[in-house]
Amino acid sequence: MRVLGIESSCDETGIALYDTEKGLLAHALFSQIEMHAEYGGVVPELASRDHIQKTLPLMQQVLDEAGLQRKDIDAVAYTAGPGLVGALLVGAAIGRSLAWALNIPALPINHMEGHLLSPLLEANPPAFPFVSLLISGGHTLLVDVKGVGEYELMGESIDDAVGEAFDKTAKMLGLGYPGGPALAALAEKGQEGAHIFPRPMTNRPGLDFSFSGLKTFALNTWHNSDQSEQAKADIALAFQTAAVETLVIKCRRALKQSGHKRLVVAGGVSANKSLRTALDALPKVQVYYPQLQFCSDNGAMIAFAGAMRHQAMIAETEATFNVRSRWPLDELTPPASA
Repeated sequence: MRVLGIESSCDETGIALYDTEKGLLAHALFSQIEMHAEYGGVVPELASRDHIQKTLPLMQQVLDEAGLQRKDIDAVAYTAGPGLVGALLVGAAIGRSLAWALNIPALPINHMEGHLLSPLLEANPPAFPFVSLLISGGHTLLVDVKGVGEYELMGESIDDAVGEAFDKTAKMLGLGYPGGPALAALAEKGQEGAHIFPRPMTNRPGLDFSFSGLKTFALNTWHNSDQSEQAKADIALAFQTAAVETLVIKCRRALKQSGHKRLVVAGGVSANKSLRTALDALPKVQVYYPQLQFCSDNGAMIAFAGAMRHQAMIAETEATFNVRSRWPLDELTPPASA
């Protein structure tokens, strides 16, 4: 079965073709970072218009690379949420229209489920069950994953997600957009131990996250510093160290609570080298990540998630299409057998 995946939830247009027998056949991605950098963040209207311009050409590029035609597609999977509504509507309208024209299934996919399942694209994928740390955009989630569509939320961010905190702290330090990777790069020049930042919500039980206060602590430290380039690097390192250790502490708790020995980490922040190093050091735990190219938003994860849901015989939605700016994982339809 060949599934075409369309990702258009925010500022990246991703298209991919996944074959359930041969694996990923082809994929393409266009990032809008350069366009949005001028404004210091994503402009929703510009994002939507760019998706309109890029989706069909990228789709043709992927088909050409795979040596296939549209009639060879067996199903279309598209991101239906969460995300920017205008951007989501572009992918949904194109995906549904193509499915209608070809008389094939259309599969609305939860963006976060796409990230959650993306490490299963690897040659040695994790087996179910496992704990998943999802750290993408405005989301920081810990999920007990029993199978495709079977998710139990264990913890989540109650204010800023870790990715948002990285970006906002980077902006405070004048690092531009996108801020997360820039802050991580600057942290490599920081002096270890120059500052000790708090590890939020680790001195109490539970698996929820809060990174807003850590961002404010970084801002106050910056205002009280000499605001030199070295001070900037020291703050970047202290912030990253505190954020990473907080994530590790919560992951350790989630693994103990669930009894699982496998941890899957996915989403844009999963590309952070310091985080990977710290999680890989967890004793008696197998840690899995997507390839770096699949950490950010991409069509491959949507095509794969669509194929997995179709194989699990999870019911599709009605023939009309809807998108959701917010769509919690635990509201997803489980397999018919569950």
